[in-house]
Amino acid sequence: MKQTLLIFLLISTYSISQTKLYVHPDGDNYASNTQTIALLPLKVQVKLRPKQLKDFTTEQINQMQKDEALDIQKGMHSWFLTRKKRGELRSNVQTPARTNALLKKAGIDIFNADAFLPSELGEILGVDCIVMGTFETSKPMSDAAGIAIGVLFGGIAATNSAVCNLDFYDTRDDELVVNYLKKIKGSLGSDSQDLINILMRKVTRRIPYTK
Repeated sequence: MKQTLLIFLLISTYSISQTKLYVHPDGDNYASNTQTIALLPLKVQVKLRPKQLKDFTTEQINQMQKDEALDIQKGMHSWFLTRKKRGELRSNVQTPARTNALLKKAGIDIFNADAFLPSELGEILGVDCIVMGTFETSKPMSDAAGIAIGVLFGGIAATNSAVCNLDFYDTRDDELVVNYLKKIKGSLGSDSQDLINILMRKVTRRIPYTK
């Protein structure tokens, strides 16, 4: 009985689907010659329900998505740092603080950096690889936004799901080395950190930058 219950909980906690992975034919060579990776804030879209949307202004939603982007950037950095300490990551990872400061100093909006070529960003950041992409979620990741929605709607956003599309570009020739698309859905009680951990665990198992 206990074993059956455990299996049920594991199955109901996460439903994973829609995975697409592209790795450049010369991906190992690109990865082995990468000294430093920079993680850019992802373009985040929080898909609130119509009932939720009417209680937020456009400015509040935009700020919510920017907060989410910074939270994800920090979470991804922490994940890669852990892999680096374990000897599972070949390259160094630039801190989000340095990445964002250098971009802002160059007059670049950190939330729209994809308007520039990877090679242009790489020159500004002094890195060999940049990670950018999109993140769509049905529930805010940042604590402040999550609490606000929870108070307004009585936990209506307790079930979380996300679609993450990550691109790893080599900044020396603007080549796309890795593209990883992952959709994951968490059940009631799961939180955003669970989603990030699963997404990062999946991607780092299958890319040439990690061992």
